[in-house]
Amino acid sequence: MSHHTITATATARMGRTPEDYKVLGIYPRLVKPWEDGLRTDGGPGSFEWWYFDAHLDDGAKLVVVFSTKEFTAIDRPLAPTVRIDLTLPDGTTVERHAELDPKTFIAATDSCDVHIGGNLFSGDLHTYTIRAQVEDVRIDITLTGQVPAWRPETGYWYFGNEDDHYFAWLPSVPQGLVEATYSVGERTSTTTGIGYHDHNWGDTAMPKLMHHWYWARGAAGPYSVIASYITAEKGYGYEALPVFMLARDGELIADDNANVSFEELGRYVDQETGKPVGNVTRYTYRDGDERYVVTFTRFTDLTTVRMVDDLKGPQKIFARLIGFDGAYLRFSGELRIDHYQGEKLVDSHTDDALWELMYFGKARP
Repeated sequence: MSHHTITATATARMGRTPEDYKVLGIYPRLVKPWEDGLRTDGGPGSFEWWYFDAHLDDGAKLVVVFSTKEFTAIDRPLAPTVRIDLTLPDGTTVERHAELDPKTFIAATDSCDVHIGGNLFSGDLHTYTIRAQVEDVRIDITLTGQVPAWRPETGYWYFGNEDDHYFAWLPSVPQGLVEATYSVGERTSTTTGIGYHDHNWGDTAMPKLMHHWYWARGAAGPYSVIASYITAEKGYGYEALPVFMLARDGELIADDNANVSFEELGRYVDQETGKPVGNVTRYTYRDGDERYVVTFTRFTDLTTVRMVDDLKGPQKIFARLIGFDGAYLRFSGELRIDHYQGEKLVDSHTDDALWELMYFGKARP
């Protein structure tokens, strides 16, 4: 005799109805500077961060994040952090992270202008200044947009049958030129490169909403791309939430998520984190007879982190108790963009790219 329990799954959706835009006070296809300003109160039950990354021409890779708190601890009051992850041209990684006095956090609501201690992340959807120092690492960056600010529809994903929770994302600079000076101790380098800035905020711990996501961005030839594939948590039926933006020569040419299919090829289990990883991830965008195939092929792992290893004290004990098994992997490899008309390959470009896999849940059986 068998008993089947049917548990109803809640829904997860991208906000895209006229009503969604109206409630948020925003407009389709038009991003205003205030959208990159402070969007939460920074208090318990919220998280928010401003993110920047760059591929530098000297071979270095840089990630800078300003946040209202660690997103694994959103029940805390404001606890602002600055993180700098720098991979030097010789492959050495330098990771620095500081939590600063909440009194030193000042952020504008009408534009991106975030101060944490003496650190600054400021801009107007086109030109940004990012200055930060954590211990012996200092960075000074100017980012100038080459592709206009964009968001997937409203930029809000809603979780729950009554839109109980949200996660929001704004790629403020999908691609831009970077001028960077970075120092580690006494050694200073000045170089240029290609960069990216986005802004995220939400009202619930992400592990409750999302199982895992791939997120990637890159540029090859005249193209720049942002591609992500979010899989919602089990309670939301592992709903797939794809995101795709393709620009050519700085003009948006493709961004309807309904036209994207995603493949994960050459899967293996990462030894460090125990997570399944696609060695190749591919996004195919179809528009009538036109097809864009965007392929990310992994060459090396820049980061493989079990999140519990980053936690401290009681948080770590609690995470172990509830079996929290989050992981973060950042890859370096090749981006390939193939443009087809019918079966005919019209053009093809390759370049280096960075992408990530964020895993909140247990690996699915």
